[in-house]
Amino acid sequence: MTADIAEAARVLSDATDVTLLAHVNPDADALGSALALGLVLHRRGVAVRVSFGAPDEVPETLRDLDVAGLLVPAAEVPAAPPVLVALDTGSVGRLGPLADRVSTAGVVVVLDHHVSNPRFGHVNVVDDEAEATAVVVLRLLDELGVELDEPVARCIYAGLVTDTRSFRHASSSTHEVAARLLAAGVDAEAVSRPLMDSHPFGYLGMLAKVLGRACLERDAAGGLGLVHAVVTLEDAAGLRPEEVESVVDLVRTASEAEVAAVLKELRPSHWSVSLRAVSRVDVREVAQLLGGGGHRLAAGFTATGPADRVLADLRTALTRTTTP
Repeated sequence: MTADIAEAARVLSDATDVTLLAHVNPDADALGSALALGLVLHRRGVAVRVSFGAPDEVPETLRDLDVAGLLVPAAEVPAAPPVLVALDTGSVGRLGPLADRVSTAGVVVVLDHHVSNPRFGHVNVVDDEAEATAVVVLRLLDELGVELDEPVARCIYAGLVTDTRSFRHASSSTHEVAARLLAAGVDAEAVSRPLMDSHPFGYLGMLAKVLGRACLERDAAGGLGLVHAVVTLEDAAGLRPEEVESVVDLVRTASEAEVAAVLKELRPSHWSVSLRAVSRVDVREVAQLLGGGGHRLAAGFTATGPADRVLADLRTALTRTTTP
């Protein structure tokens, strides 16, 4: 890992043009990590652009992290970037419409924390024990000799606080990282509230409908229990993707179920499925059986067809991974 970080720092120190890509439907870890590194490189005089393949709009809750105007639409990403950095992207496919840039870029640097990452870059800094890609990026910034200031630290903190669920899944060293970021001037409440604790009023109506249809299957997942809910296009009408993504954090609170699943309709009969586990089921294995991936306690996959069929496939995958 030390040698990989040193090599990544060398590549970026020599670069004059860098494209940083987050995965599709970027979260705070993906985009915060990209913007933190991008801001540092921009200040050094490097031509920098940060982007992602989909959707077309930057998530509203993350726009304030881009203090230097580094975000560009996917259409403005060069066909053959001299240096490409893929962040928080567990596979090439997670780059969506921009996945082809991996094969056309001069040098590809991968910064990630997914255990399933196949190391698709020329330089791969992948630490599957890091709670967030933001932690990996911070180590790289230290290797580059960067002195943290508030704008950079805020981007790192955004990724860290969200991927650890407000530090509920964080080691002692990660808490030390958080203390370091706060010492650099980060206002924890100002960063966290818009990301996790602020929603439009319409969100409440959506939750009422979706949670009212939620189902508990006590015998699923080898008797450990499965709770699931479905968010249709009609349910999500007029709401931001952030609102839809947050539903799983409420569904997972059902104490009778080890596993929680939320099906989110992207377009008619096309679903993005979020999986969460308490401690005993590796939902990454479940997601991989269904063509997805992620982490042991938080993973996901995409599927097409009727919601009932997607749920049936999920039950089958859970049976295969939880049966002795």
